[in-house]
Amino acid sequence: MQRLTVIVPCFNEETMIEDCLASVRFADEILVVDSFSTDRTLEIARRHTNRILQHEFQSHGAQNNWALPHASHEWVLVVDADERVTPELAEEIRGVLREPDCDGYWIRRRNFFLGKEILHGTWSADKVLRLFRRDKGKYEEKPVHSKVVLNGRAGHCREALLHYTYQSVDDWLRKIHRFSTGGAISAMESGAPSSGWYMFSRACARVLKSYVFKCGFLDGTEGLIIAFMQGYVVFVKYAKLYEMRRKAKT
Repeated sequence: MQRLTVIVPCFNEETMIEDCLASVRFADEILVVDSFSTDRTLEIARRHTNRILQHEFQSHGAQNNWALPHASHEWVLVVDADERVTPELAEEIRGVLREPDCDGYWIRRRNFFLGKEILHGTWSADKVLRLFRRDKGKYEEKPVHSKVVLNGRAGHCREALLHYTYQSVDDWLRKIHRFSTGGAISAMESGAPSSGWYMFSRACARVLKSYVFKCGFLDGTEGLIIAFMQGYVVFVKYAKLYEMRRKAKT
């Protein structure tokens, strides 16, 4: 059976890290990669592992790529602090690692918002490639939303990873600055338009996609909040792109 390192990147996650680390105790090694937390994150993490490294955060992709060579085992599972590995998923991963037939595996996520599981909208078909051979996978080094690029064959796990997204609307609003700035930088690099009409139409399209076309309305008030918050993130992203281009001209 292949041995497994679970990598948990974190920063100021004292409210979430305990349950996350408890859910990955089945692993042969737990490696916490901290971005110099100032709360009780490290104190809590030490209850679960003695492998804690600190590294300055630049982006999620860069942080995870830095962590990969520090894993003691060939197979890694990357789990964020707001995620939980269910006992069923842990058992499936053990089975996969007895005789792996792929170099990496996609895992679907069950997303929760304000204490409710979100079954529709753009979060409904969420999956992530998180279980892989460390020498076969590498994260895109993008400002935001980086994914694993796998040099090999990918399979799929049946069981799901639990994802407790934003703990409140305020929590989401606090994170919008980083998401929208990173998105604007990526859009600048790709040459995306930044006119007023474009930012308005893209934001409206995101709301309609999540709430109407992906049936987010079936998730009730939470579905409505998610749709409009996603539209807001898109609008701020292109507003920042517009600002970047104006500054570049001066």
